[in-house]
Amino acid sequence: MIRVLLADDQALFRGALASMLRLEPDIDVVAEVGSGTDVVPAARRSSPDLALLDVQMPGRDGLSVTAELRHALPSCRVLICTTFSRPGYLARALSAGAAGFVVKDSRPEQLLNAIRRVHTGLRFIDPALAAESLAVGASPLTDREADVLRAAAEGGTVADIARTLGLTPGTVRNHLSSAIGKTEARTRAEAARLAETNGWL
Repeated sequence: MIRVLLADDQALFRGALASMLRLEPDIDVVAEVGSGTDVVPAARRSSPDLALLDVQMPGRDGLSVTAELRHALPSCRVLICTTFSRPGYLARALSAGAAGFVVKDSRPEQLLNAIRRVHTGLRFIDPALAAESLAVGASPLTDREADVLRAAAEGGTVADIARTLGLTPGTVRNHLSSAIGKTEARTRAEAARLAETNGWL
């Protein structure tokens, strides 16, 4: 029996998925949560074999929770299941310790196959996303450039970004200029949008 924890902030999707999985003779849904902050405590209580995590959730995102969950319960494998098929998300998920990545518009059989493969110690990556990731490549941004673009995406002046990140305005301008060049954008807003679309932020 594969003990599964579901984490997704969309209650309707989470409930439907749990109902579908419970129809399988070898899968038992042992916990359901709607927030990233609830994942590790729920996993400690229910001891799942596999956690099926969404990326964007309130509290904490599924990518950052993956690393914490792998540290807290090394025996629990992680499969990311998200609407956003972004190459950067895939790279960050694997780096955090996820063993698989599927998108929510996958066929049910593909998701069930992914769960079973990941449970046995194998990897599973959505084939279309894997091909796109190879085409796009790894993020060209440094961690600091990504931080500056995230802050820029929220609006505000260079001075606002500098204050938020504890940097000088000149340093912020340098990071923005570099990020704009690396993303081949014309403006910082376009650079932030392109980086977000590729899952680099």
